[in-house]
Amino acid sequence: MRKLAIVLGGAALLAACHTAPPAPPPTPVDLNNPLMAPGYMAQAGSSDQFEIQSGQLALQASQNAAVRNFANMIIADHTRSTQMVVSAAQSAGLTPPPPALLPAQQAMLDQLRSAGSGPSFDMAFQQAQVSAHQQALQLHQNYAASGDVPALRAVAGQIVPIVQMHLNQAQALQVAPPPPPPPAPTTRRSGERG
Repeated sequence: MRKLAIVLGGAALLAACHTAPPAPPPTPVDLNNPLMAPGYMAQAGSSDQFEIQSGQLALQASQNAAVRNFANMIIADHTRSTQMVVSAAQSAGLTPPPPALLPAQQAMLDQLRSAGSGPSFDMAFQQAQVSAHQQALQLHQNYAASGDVPALRAVAGQIVPIVQMHLNQAQALQVAPPPPPPPAPTTRRSGERG
């Protein structure tokens, strides 16, 4: 009987030692992959935030009516596209991240802030808008064609023509170049006649 108890106890100990291996850790979310929903949502949100914040900056720094009208349009349209992405993500059972600037868009916004105001700002704003909308167009086109979540693919496809229109308008934006700096004063040497 005692031998049986020892054998059963040993078997129980061996069984306790042989448990299932622990589950592998979850795969980290890759925010750099714009064809996967987390990356697409983060990049689309950052793109929209750049457009909204740069548009608000233009309303403060520019007196150019065309720039101000464009700024109002992109603020409204990119606020709406953020809402579209959030709604599509939620309908697919995903929790979208709060829209936030990623480092690349933050750097562009910082550069725009340092452009000053007036014509200098207007030129920098136009260049930033062309570049940002080219990037956004590629992001939405690629996700619409090859993204992993059907609801988000559909929304990306709806956003493409809006971004294309913005890109066309940014390229055609009429901005005046900043005035040239005043000429350096000339100094006369003593004894020279003017």
